[in-house]
Amino acid sequence: MRILLAEDERPLARALLKIFEKSNYSADAVHNGEDALAYIESGNYDVAVLDIMMPKMDGITVLKNVRAQGNSIPILILTAKSEIDDKVLGLDSGANYYLTKPFDSKELLASIRAITRSGTAADSKLTFGNITLDRATYELSSATGSFRLANREFQMMEMFMSNPHRIIPAERFMENIWGFDSEADISVVWVYISYLRKKLTALEANIQIKASRNAGYSLEELA
Repeated sequence: MRILLAEDERPLARALLKIFEKSNYSADAVHNGEDALAYIESGNYDVAVLDIMMPKMDGITVLKNVRAQGNSIPILILTAKSEIDDKVLGLDSGANYYLTKPFDSKELLASIRAITRSGTAADSKLTFGNITLDRATYELSSATGSFRLANREFQMMEMFMSNPHRIIPAERFMENIWGFDSEADISVVWVYISYLRKKLTALEANIQIKASRNAGYSLEELA
């Protein structure tokens, strides 16, 4: 899952990014409303966390603009404005959840899980061939064993198993997992694919990550 965080208090933003990363999420941070709106419009995020009091454009205005465009991205308002009227305004403007500062990180993460939940508990597991990826525990498993995947390994495998047979360009992995502003070289994608291939081999998988020259990578059944 990829999160956009819009928070103008930079120390808090850095702390939140660490919380998200520890929970196996990728996140980008912006510090004003105009950037928040532009990043959301890029369509590269699964959920947005917005402060209300931000320079250039406040969070409620960002929220209203997003919803006016017909964009249904889950949005959580995270703010110091705790009056009932503020909460009502946020929710009526289209927020999926309203959380006030100070907050507990467990509640923040639970709120994000709640507004991005797609349905039943079965939705937390992806299966292809004899391999299962558990989105709740980050475990990649087969009948022979399991591995708890690291952050970027998990996100890459989630993309593969959500899109079996579909070729995913390396650039898309860079955008979705490392982010627009990353200084990492695109070769890092191959490194993480190598990690995943070794784990699939150890699990005696009947699926493989296949490279398509000058196109990208796809998850396929073994011939």
